[in-house]
Order: sequence, then C-alpha cells, then structure tokens
Amino acid sequence: MPKTKLLGATTSGLYSARNAPTSFVEAGGIKFAYRRFGRKNGLPLVFTNFLTGTMDNWDPAVLEKIAKEREVIIFDNTGVASFTGTTPNTVEQMARDAYTFVNALTLKKIDLLGFSIGGMVAQCLAYQQPQLIRRLILIGTGPSGGEGMEDYTPQVWALLQKKYPHADELLLDAFFTPTKNSKAAGGEYLKRIRTRVGKEPALTGKVAPAQLAAIFGWGKGHENNFDYLKSIKQPTLIVHRDADIFCPVINSVLLKEHLENAQLIVYPDANHGPQNQYPEDFAKKANNFLNQA
Repeated sequence: MPKTKLLGATTSGLYSARNAPTSFVEAGGIKFAYRRFGRKNGLPLVFTNFLTGTMDNWDPAVLEKIAKEREVIIFDNTGVASFTGTTPNTVEQMARDAYTFVNALTLKKIDLLGFSIGGMVAQCLAYQQPQLIRRLILIGTGPSGGEGMEDYTPQVWALLQKKYPHADELLLDAFFTPTKNSKAAGGEYLKRIRTRVGKEPALTGKVAPAQLAAIFGWGKGHENNFDYLKSIKQPTLIVHRDADIFCPVINSVLLKEHLENAQLIVYPDANHGPQNQYPEDFAKKANNFLNQA
C-alpha cells in the first residue's frame, strides 16, 4: 500500500468548476493534484482526461450539471500540470497511476468517465481493477488495437503543429467542426473554460511525446485485440461523433460490439469533443445513465 499524505483543501462544499480549490495528495512517490466538488450523493464520478488536457479544460457546463446530482473528481495524470513525476508512455502505467490516486483518496468504489486517451486509461483501469468501478462512460475513444489508432492522419498532425494566438484555440479545431453552429458552440466552450479562477501551470515539453507514445502503443494492432473487453462487465455508455478526426467512429462501434453491457450515442456536427458541443444534453444523458441501479 503506497504511503498517502493529504495536502491542502479537500472540501466539496458549494464550490463549482470555476472556483473549486486545487487539492493535493501524495502517494507512491507522486504528488497528485485534483479538484473535488458537487453533491455527496452515491458514488463520485472520477474523470480521466484527453491528450495534454488539464483540469482547466473540462467543460464547466458539463461538470456543474453532473455535480448537481453527484460528487465529481477531476485530476491530471502523472507529470501533467500540477502533478509531479514523469508522464508514463503507456496506457497501462497511466491506469496504474490513476488507481494509486483513487486509492489515495480511500475510495473503494467509483463511477469513471474517460475522454480520448482518458477513455483508454478508463478501459485499462476497469480491466486491471474491476472491483473499483460500478459504471463506465467512454467518450471519443477506442479499444486497444482499434481501427486507424496506430497513428494520426496528416490532417491531425497539421492541426497539432499549427500555431495559435492563444493555446486553448487548438481545442476549437480539435473538438468542433467548421459549421456555423459548431463554431458558435466552440466559442461558448472557450468562454466557459476561461472563467476558471486559478489556472494550472503550463505543461512541460515531455508530456505530449509520452502521451502520444501511449496512444499509438494502445492503438497498435495485435493478436486477439479485443479479448480484454470481455472482462469489462460494467454497464458502459459510449459517446462519439461520426466524423471524429482523432479517433474514427468505427472504434465506438467496436467497443459496443465487444463490451458485454454497452450502449452507444453518436452526436452529429461535432468533432472530438461532443460533450463540449452538447453539454446540457450530454450531462443529462450521463446523469440518467449513472442514476440507474
């Protein structure tokens, strides 16, 4: 059992995504940073994040709608932003680190939401620690050895290498489409995340290469690619977009086909972040799913 030390505020109280204090806990030689708020009702929902994503990038509209019905816990994995340690280059190690964090909070049972690479981590954690997770939500992600997941397309690489006046504007191209409605939704999303009081430190240059190696290692095809999914028995809600440029939508179908107890929602006119384009609808569906016995 890793030695655990709580540091800083941990109160849920009446905080929101915009002002919840950043707390810290030390375990396994790592200082984990997290934010925890919402109604203490049933199990907390723990969020695992996307490529180079930090706590500041979660949509307040999603978090606060969900937090009205249950406690939410967001955190950055090892080596990201306020976390110490070295960013792992495998999904498996990221999942082990996530378990160290959850265990440090003495949580015996959780619901888990994973977005993008966070969805890979969520699958892996459900496989590694099945007793920990009651229900699972997977957004914009795919199975190990999925279709078109061993590398990004030239379109995605061009996007990642593009220079933006403000770094968070990359999220407009990554999460939204060029249509009028989607661009408008993207602008509202940026406004919401920019309202955060107390921003996280910038990422180091070591985070993205390690996370990319983890993504492409996870995506590499191998024999019996999907056998591990048979061990994930938890009810699972899969959320995707039909033109996701980072993770082709076929991967959501593969997850649905190989998970024992899964349902799939595919949103129109959104890119890699459908929950940010349709925050009210997504949060309602997520709460309905989580409220089931």
